[in-house]
Amino acid sequence: MYLVVIAWLYVVVLMSIAEATNTTGTVLGAIMTFVLYGALPVTLVVYLMSAPARNKAIKKRNAAERDAAVLQAQQVQASAPDANPVEHGVHASIDPDAGSHSARGAEAVAAAVNASITPVRKEP
Repeated sequence: MYLVVIAWLYVVVLMSIAEATNTTGTVLGAIMTFVLYGALPVTLVVYLMSAPARNKAIKKRNAAERDAAVLQAQQVQASAPDANPVEHGVHASIDPDAGSHSARGAEAVAAAVNASITPVRKEP
C-alpha cells in the first residue's frame, strides 16, 4: 500500500513542479496542486485503509484488559474466598448488562409510553 502512496506523491510533486515552472503557472498554484491532488487524498486513503488494523488493535487491547481483570478477580477470590472482592477494588465478574441494548424490550417501552399518555377528545 505504501508503494502506491509514494508513487502517487512522486507524480503530484512532478505536477507541482511543472505548475510552478510553467510560464502561465504560479507557485501558489503549485502549492494548491500538491495539497489538493496529493496531501489530502493520500491522507484520507491511508486513514481509511488503516481502519481495520486500528479496530483489530482496539479489540485486542480490550480483550487483554478484560482477561487481566478476570485473572485479578480470580486471584482475589483464591486468596480470600470469604472477603468481598469489591473491597479490594476488583469486581468478581464483568457487568452482566454491558451491551448497548436496553434492558427492556421495545414493545414494553412503547406500551409504557402509550399507557402514560392520556387521550384527549373533542367534546361534542
